[in-house]
Amino acid sequence: MKPDSPLLKILACPLDKGPLILDEIGGALYNPRLRRSYPIVDGIPQLLPSSGVTTAAEEPAAGSDHGV
Repeated sequence: MKPDSPLLKILACPLDKGPLILDEIGGALYNPRLRRSYPIVDGIPQLLPSSGVTTAAEEPAAGSDHGV
């Protein structure tokens, strides 16, 4: 998935329905409000609540300016 993908504008966190940030380095979509990261596998975001992983970081290293 690319940072300028139109898909980023419509994807939302499955838990709080808020926007996600693309973490290009980690290959995931990140929700800074819940501190949860959702993996992107073969270009497909895994947006099931059970797919999310809680992280300790406030925001991913890359993509913090790619907010939706």
